[in-house]
Amino acid sequence: MGILDFLLGELIDVIHHTDDTNDTMVWRFEREGHEIKYGAKLTVREGQAAVFVHEGQIADVFSPGLYMLETNNMPILTSLNYWDHGFKSPFKSEIYYVNTTRFQDLKWGTKNPIMCRDPEFGPVRIRAFGTYSVRISDPAKFLSEIVGTDGETTTDEISYQIRNVIVSSFSAAIASCGIPVLDMAANAPELGKLLATRIAPDLAEYGIELPSLFIENISLPPAVEAALDKRTSIGIVGDLSTYTNFSAAESMTTAAANPAGGGGMGAGLGAGMGMAMADRMMRGGSVAPAPQMPPPPPVVDKVWHVAKDGASSGPFSRAELGRMAASGELSRDSYVWSAGQDGWKTADEVIELAQLFSIMPPPVPTAK
Repeated sequence: MGILDFLLGELIDVIHHTDDTNDTMVWRFEREGHEIKYGAKLTVREGQAAVFVHEGQIADVFSPGLYMLETNNMPILTSLNYWDHGFKSPFKSEIYYVNTTRFQDLKWGTKNPIMCRDPEFGPVRIRAFGTYSVRISDPAKFLSEIVGTDGETTTDEISYQIRNVIVSSFSAAIASCGIPVLDMAANAPELGKLLATRIAPDLAEYGIELPSLFIENISLPPAVEAALDKRTSIGIVGDLSTYTNFSAAESMTTAAANPAGGGGMGAGLGAGMGMAMADRMMRGGSVAPAPQMPPPPPVVDKVWHVAKDGASSGPFSRAELGRMAASGELSRDSYVWSAGQDGWKTADEVIELAQLFSIMPPPVPTAK
């Protein structure tokens, strides 16, 4: 190589980066000796940010555009400024390209079951999994907190940490949301938004944001799901007696279809069960007895709260309010409230309580 080619190589430098992968988050522009020349052209495309690092410190962050690295305000020291070093400047500068687009369809899931308290089933263990997307919102912070001096960073290197944050927040959200397990599927979008809100401050410390998070499935342990399936089967078939007869018929069908499993004994047993069921139907006209109606629920007395001096007391039954009215603690103008009532009302406006004042005994006669 001639001296002219050598000088042109020192005078001209084009810095750019294109990426055809779907998981590269940060890539360092490789230059011999990490020397950035004076007047170099820096190209930053849409969906990228360029972080300029000089002497180990972040000097600037470039948004999409074309830049000439020639201003005196930038901390760039090139080999042309140090002829006595033979084009080998002791000052090193690096440029990191940061992908600021979304990284989609990343997976998350609970490694171990999460224990929570369900309003209907009591303590249960559940698993969940789904997808999420991330985006680098602060390239400089991401470079200093995650990348360090790594020349290339992919989503695989940070996905494990993000999954841990998601699972930890999911456990706290499920424990405090109070949503029954059977209703979680219907509330999955709301739970996903709640999770994203909880996780945002933790990821912001790394310069990352979470544009979307989806819960695809919430499942119970296999034994619990089997019990639920059996409970559903009972509900579909009917009462317990009918379910027993249904199970016996299923067993008979299985025994008849598999004579090798039980031999002639299984077939004979199935035939005998079938004849017994047929005889019962011929004599009684029905296999299962008529279900008995459950007793009506007990009547719950209505109760009221009483407001006085800016404070609420109660609840009180109607009998207790009657004694309060007799002693003067409750008047027609006292404000009361009961479940299902539209706001606070005076006792005189409530039909059940207005009668307490209409049947008040006359004043006690004085002694003669």
